[in-house]
Amino acid sequence: MADLENLLKLDSARAAFKFSAKGELVDHKIAEDSGLNESVLDLLCHVCVANMSIASMQACGWENMTGIKGFYPIEGFTLIGFDWTAIANSEYGVVLPNDKVNYEKVYAALA
Repeated sequence: MADLENLLKLDSARAAFKFSAKGELVDHKIAEDSGLNESVLDLLCHVCVANMSIASMQACGWENMTGIKGFYPIEGFTLIGFDWTAIANSEYGVVLPNDKVNYEKVYAALA
């Protein structure tokens, strides 16, 4: 299970957050001078849940229509912005600068 303190210790992590199934921000840790705040993380939580729901619908539909398996269930979501990346898995997420992201390490920490 992920832990906010440990997630924030990932190389250059700017924030770590926990969200509900409805996309509500449950808990968070923000690094100093990150430029992030609770309102931004709350919006990001909603984006993560919405996109994981849409991706789940698409993956399930694809498997049912084609008979090709392995797309569902969706386990995580990555949002790559101009300067930073947000990675969410299950009910936890982390925000890192694009040039410092180690996707495999972050997904392992979120598992």
